[in-house]
Amino acid sequence: QVQLVESGGGLVQPGGSLILSCAASGPIFSINDMVWYRQAPGKERGSVAIITGDGTTTYRDSEKGRFTISRDNAKNAVYLQMSSLKLEDTAVYYCYARLKRTPSDYETGYWGQGTQVTVSS
Repeated sequence: QVQLVESGGGLVQPGGSLILSCAASGPIFSINDMVWYRQAPGKERGSVAIITGDGTTTYRDSEKGRFTISRDNAKNAVYLQMSSLKLEDTAVYYCYARLKRTPSDYETGYWGQGTQVTVSS
């Protein structure tokens, strides 16, 4: 059973920093895109940052220059380094990965359970 587990969330003051981690485990042959999403109360879930299998990164405009996404293929992990955090960054952050469990498998998307990030003074 493939699982994605996020960690690193918590309470941080405005202007502070956090690093989120997400590790995929289980029968995994290859991982393509890895994405960080977030969902604030009363709002839809939306992507924050994407890193493709070849390492290409894309960010939402409001996060450019503040967030950095990276991955460690040997650990099947993706990270989100967040700095200059704002009140509006408060949300549950989810990781998502498109992967194959075997060489002949179709690529399938998996979600983590989410980790809460609260920015508050």
